[in-house]
Amino acid sequence: MSTYAIGDIQGCHDSLQRLLDLCAFDPALDRLWLVGDLVNRGPKSLETLRLIKSFGEAAVTVLGNHDLYLLMVAEGGAKYRGKDDTLDAVLGAPDRDELLDWLRRQPLCHTEGDFCLVHAGLLPQWTAKRARELAREVEAKLQGKDYRDFILNLWGSEPAAWDDDLKGWARLRVIVNAMTRMRFCTKKGVMEFKVKGKLNNAPGGYLPWFEVAGRKSADSVLVTGHWSALGLRITQNLLALDSGCLWGGHLTAVRLEDRRVFQVDCSPAEALPLKQ
Repeated sequence: MSTYAIGDIQGCHDSLQRLLDLCAFDPALDRLWLVGDLVNRGPKSLETLRLIKSFGEAAVTVLGNHDLYLLMVAEGGAKYRGKDDTLDAVLGAPDRDELLDWLRRQPLCHTEGDFCLVHAGLLPQWTAKRARELAREVEAKLQGKDYRDFILNLWGSEPAAWDDDLKGWARLRVIVNAMTRMRFCTKKGVMEFKVKGKLNNAPGGYLPWFEVAGRKSADSVLVTGHWSALGLRITQNLLALDSGCLWGGHLTAVRLEDRRVFQVDCSPAEALPLKQ
């Protein structure tokens, strides 16, 4: 049995299918770990959701910001829709409710052995074990009877830092934003959400979350996506797998057992113009 961790797909279904063929993935024998952002901007979000759902327990996916955005749009909780959204096929599909129900039952964070699978990253104060505990708080709301209330209160970037005394929607929002949106933070874990791009774009006083000295998750191997400008980055305790397929880059898989890298070029019909 092999476990293949795969970067952000974002509706690039054809690239995903070619990558699975390259890996010789067999759902009866192997497992997939998906870093989230299954949907949006690419042309085949609906087909992507259907394919991954069809793998059943062979696929473990965590939720990314675009996945949560789909759930917000479906419930009327998004304050605006981006001009490059490609979610209408999902929202109008005959199996829409089944797919959305499946999506909201996926974890925010998954831990297994020395590995921690999460879309964006972890705040410096959190061990992987603590992150899993906090993720369960969010998952309980996503999967509970007050799901819609949670979705309607999820939008926003405040508070920007964690505090153990946070309660209610503010507490859950910080957990979600750290695990699905964060790139840069201060040494004390104050997050910044406006700046994207390469590492040298970090605002004064901010660092890439994984470069914060003494972060408590450093003894685990974090398997992440979200940051296409970072590119494929493999270190002892980080597998950052978003290699920009959507932007004409590559879709990447890493076999966790031996760290062998598998890559396919983005299918031409799926690539968006590179942002300047």
